[in-house]
Amino acid sequence: MKPSEKLLQKIREREVRPLPRWRFTLRNSLILSAFLVSALLGALAFSVILFAVQQTDFNVVNHLSHSRLELFLGLLPIFWIVLLVVFLVIAIYSIQYSPKGYKLSVAKLVGYSAALSILLGTLFFVTGGAQRLEHVFAINLSLYESINEKKVKLWSMPEEGYLSGEIQEIGLGTFQLKDFNGKLWTISHEDAFIPPVVLLEKGEMLKLMGEMKGEGEFVAREIRPWGGFGGGRGRGK
Repeated sequence: MKPSEKLLQKIREREVRPLPRWRFTLRNSLILSAFLVSALLGALAFSVILFAVQQTDFNVVNHLSHSRLELFLGLLPIFWIVLLVVFLVIAIYSIQYSPKGYKLSVAKLVGYSAALSILLGTLFFVTGGAQRLEHVFAINLSLYESINEKKVKLWSMPEEGYLSGEIQEIGLGTFQLKDFNGKLWTISHEDAFIPPVVLLEKGEMLKLMGEMKGEGEFVAREIRPWGGFGGGRGRGK
């Protein structure tokens, strides 16, 4: 008996029936959907990571007496980094099991998935979506420590030379600042570097680098806008 005849005989004996075309179409559609959703969610996670990097003054870490590793890990958005890795793995897995995915090497699978998430995530970050998304998580998840909360901790160490808060009153060469704990400080700034984007007026949110001189007294060497150099107003807005 020829091999082809043996094969046909086995098919008849086992009553093998061809699967309908719609099953393959559905499977491929699900794989594609899983990849697109994972890439999109990975992009959202990456955009929040970019937002965290933008909001964090990592150069400040070098001047603090605390453990650099401890501070660095405290400032990183670990929650979003984990999500990014998870969604990248799902996206890679989805491509690998697509009809032509077997032709791609692991390096290419990682590269394509990461590139798509980075591109979409950057666009989402530029349009301001990352900040809004992070704000939604901060409001709705009680266990979630927001990027703004991490930032407040970093800039609420006057004994280390870092202070932040809202201007209450303006004087000659000084102003009154209320920090995020509600404490009032008298800030001297005659010799401080103040970039043009900083407005010393009531209600302005600032972060200061300088030296604590006594109880409630702080001499500023540099004054920065709280929200970065795009504007100073608003706590986490």
